[in-house]
Amino acid sequence: MRIAFDSNVLISMAGGNSPADEPKAIRARQLFTRLVADQQLVVPVQALGEAYRVLSGKFRFPAPLVTQVLTEWETSFEVAPTSSSVMREAVALAIEHRLQIWDAVILAAAVDADCPALLSEDMQDGFIWRGLTVINPFADRVHPVLASLLE
Repeated sequence: MRIAFDSNVLISMAGGNSPADEPKAIRARQLFTRLVADQQLVVPVQALGEAYRVLSGKFRFPAPLVTQVLTEWETSFEVAPTSSSVMREAVALAIEHRLQIWDAVILAAAVDADCPALLSEDMQDGFIWRGLTVINPFADRVHPVLASLLE
C-alpha cells in the first residue's frame, strides 16, 4: 500500500527544539521504521517545502542539516509532484471542503500518487476524499487503517 506523509509528521520525525517534542519524534520515527519495510512511502513536494520552512525557520536548524534531512526524505520516499492537474483538483477541494489551499495540494498530490492513506496531524482525522483517508498518527486511538498497516 502507498502511504503519504504530511509535513507535520516529517517535522516530528526530525525532532524539535525542546524535550516536549521528543515523544512525537519517537512515535513518528517508529511509524516510519515500521512502515518503510512493507509499504511504499510517498511525500508530496508541498510537504517537503513546508518542512523546510519550519525546520529552518521555527526550529532554526542550520542549512546543512535541513539539506541533509530533506535529502534523506527524498531518497526514502517517492516524491509526489504538484502538477497543474493536482493544483486544479486542490483548488476544487479547497473550495468544496473549505480547506487551506496548501493542505488541499497535499491531499490532491497524495490522491494523484494513488495513496489510500495520508498521515497528518493537522488535517481532520478520518476525513475521506476520493478514496484517501487522513489518519492522525499521534491520536490517542489508533485509526483502524493505520492499525492494519502496522500489523
